[in-house]
Amino acid sequence: MDLHELQSFLDEKVNKYNRPEFIENDPISIPHLFTKKEDIEIAGFMAATIAWGRRDLIIKSATTLMGMLEYEPYDFLMNAELSDWSLFEKFYYRTYSSIDCLYFLKALKAIYSKHGGLEKVFTEGYQKGSIKDALIHFREMFLSFDSPERTHKHVANILKGASAKRLNMYLRWMVRHDNNGVDFGLWKSISSADLLLPLDVHTGNISRQLGILKRKQNDIKAVDEVMETLRKLDNNDPVKYDFALFGLGVNEDF
Repeated sequence: MDLHELQSFLDEKVNKYNRPEFIENDPISIPHLFTKKEDIEIAGFMAATIAWGRRDLIIKSATTLMGMLEYEPYDFLMNAELSDWSLFEKFYYRTYSSIDCLYFLKALKAIYSKHGGLEKVFTEGYQKGSIKDALIHFREMFLSFDSPERTHKHVANILKGASAKRLNMYLRWMVRHDNNGVDFGLWKSISSADLLLPLDVHTGNISRQLGILKRKQNDIKAVDEVMETLRKLDNNDPVKYDFALFGLGVNEDF
């Protein structure tokens, strides 16, 4: 199909999936449990971190984690006693162990207490020039608090080619703003026009079937390749097409 036909087809799918009904069966349901900005940010970040594998299991584990944080993640991180942290020694999700979880929570505590919060850290990197700069800066900052070597694999490194699917998904949640009620649009200092597609097996396969991705690996170069077309379809909000590509891959026999 030509570019106009592709746009019409994908716009129809965006309208189908970018709606509140999408939330229930997606990890974005976790930050939607909250109304306070910091709670949304922290809950969203932790849910996005473990967002691989079956979505029902992701949501189940993330919900368990929110319960351990007493459904007040920001307040818990800021005020937890030393004895409170031992609870998380029981948490794990697939290869994300209690060691990783404890480091993530303590790093978040440091970021909010000493570095202005997640939005500020991502924005500092973004102001260097791009979302890629934001991803690189965030990773350097996040792992700077005496992180265990094993935990590094849970923070995507685009300098080594990672697509950074989960971090780009998290940025979509925090940055994109429309009136559909799915993404939050909390972070005004980062432009939706600069966001990158959260490329995974579903969005990658559909992109190849549509002819907008030739590269075989789902890496950062593949993200760049797909984004060339998505920006032609909507230069101001190209990542809205994540809803279409993901929906086609997960929900339709395309």
